Amino acid sequence: MSGFRQSQSSLHTWSGLIVGWVLFTIFLMGTVSYWRADLNRWMRPELSGPSRPEQAVAGAQAYLRRTAPDARSWFISVPGAHEIGAQLFWQPQPMEGEARPRRRRDTQALVDADGQPLHARDTRGGEFFYRFHFDLHYVPVIWARWFVGFCAMAMLVAIISGVITHKKIFKDFFTFRRGRGQRTWLDGHNATAVLALPFHLMITYTGLVTLMTLYMPWAAVANYEQTDKLFDALFPSAGEVARTGAPAPLVNLVPLMRDASARWGGAAVGTVRVAEPGDAAARVTISASQASGISARAPSISYSGTTGRMIWQSHGADGAAEAAGVMIGLHAGRYAPDLLRWLYFLSGMGGTVMVASGLVLWTVKRREKLPDPDRPHFGFRLVERLNIGFIAGLPLAMTGYLWANRLLPTDIEGRAEWEIHAMFLAWGAALLVGFLRPVRRAWVELFALTGAAMIALPFHDLSNSRGLLQSGAMGDMRMVAMNLTICALGATFLMMARKVRRYQPRQKRSARKVATLPNAQAILEPAE
Repeated sequence: MSGFRQSQSSLHTWSGLIVGWVLFTIFLMGTVSYWRADLNRWMRPELSGPSRPEQAVAGAQAYLRRTAPDARSWFISVPGAHEIGAQLFWQPQPMEGEARPRRRRDTQALVDADGQPLHARDTRGGEFFYRFHFDLHYVPVIWARWFVGFCAMAMLVAIISGVITHKKIFKDFFTFRRGRGQRTWLDGHNATAVLALPFHLMITYTGLVTLMTLYMPWAAVANYEQTDKLFDALFPSAGEVARTGAPAPLVNLVPLMRDASARWGGAAVGTVRVAEPGDAAARVTISASQASGISARAPSISYSGTTGRMIWQSHGADGAAEAAGVMIGLHAGRYAPDLLRWLYFLSGMGGTVMVASGLVLWTVKRREKLPDPDRPHFGFRLVERLNIGFIAGLPLAMTGYLWANRLLPTDIEGRAEWEIHAMFLAWGAALLVGFLRPVRRAWVELFALTGAAMIALPFHDLSNSRGLLQSGAMGDMRMVAMNLTICALGATFLMMARKVRRYQPRQKRSARKVATLPNAQAILEPAE
């Protein structure tokens, strides 16, 4: 058994190290994404408070009647409890001789309850963090998802092999020995791993399930000859709509929303889709919000667009599809109320710390075994410097993204992309600092800069309605909580910087000179 456990220890070490920096990025981005709706509000300070769903849909219908009355389809994303305005998309009718398809921004809008466009700075907001954690950026989506899936599988292997390796893992969870070098980091790694172990297993496995047909398409190929049939089985609908050419007014969408919600026992509406508006064949399909239940397979109801009569209702997916829907819902956490969402967030932060401490632990264990710890080999130095660039550099880059949202001119072309470019430029600079500066100074400087930038962010513009003081004066407690969380994270980074700067390494009593690295300085070289 000891031989098997030892083999699992090696598997745990290398499966975690090889993709550890990507896993750290995925965990951190995914964890922040649990508050993406609030980040969307925070990053659009020009907009007012949340919208009421029925008023938002009424305004959306009025806007679309004026702007795209003959469109092929309308799509209205109904705002949730903490979202602003209704996000609209429409698909124009194909036109003969059209030189090129319209740009996406020409067929979408954000409108208020009066049907007037809401004008705010161009930004991806919290949606960028959400998409990045499985689509990455600057690379084709299909390759990004394959790469992220490979890393997630390695994460699952690392978790399972870690449980097997540590036979006293639950006992060690209640033990934390300070100032013991490698032992201290192992205790911290075990504690963060066990604290939310069910969450780590759930979030990793369900993350793979969300893209299971991409990673394992054989069952779908064997049972469905055409992709359309698979899509219809997973997402049943009332079928396609053929335009008749006979004009007919579209019914008011708000009563249909009320009817659908009543049929679902009061569940909130998530989306409204209208096929062929203004035509006698118009059809309205209303889907429940994913926040109304754990499963991501939200029920739908279709109505005649001219009479308002219900013509179709989904009766739930089969067992396999519903199981997949529940797993996807568990992973995304859209169903979670605020308290449970905080547990998601804190568990995700624990997972992020678990990955980071594992990466640091690798350098701690190897440094003590090096012939000359002051002159490590290239592979060791590479891991050590990448740890700095990712563990200390990525939070700084994400803070840079938030600062870019505040500092970039609101009228520049491609503003949303420039916010993202600013994040990667900051990340690149942090990686350079990690490789060019002495190790201890690099950790201190990046931690301190991240902390200072975070704390200053909620106070930088006193005229900003999303700042800490302004949101408090307006009674907007969600934005107050958002700003206080940013400040608390900033204070944490400043404390880490202070601890690393003040650390004085102890020398082992040994024939060879080896520096032990207790506490936070386990990530550092001996003092310069």
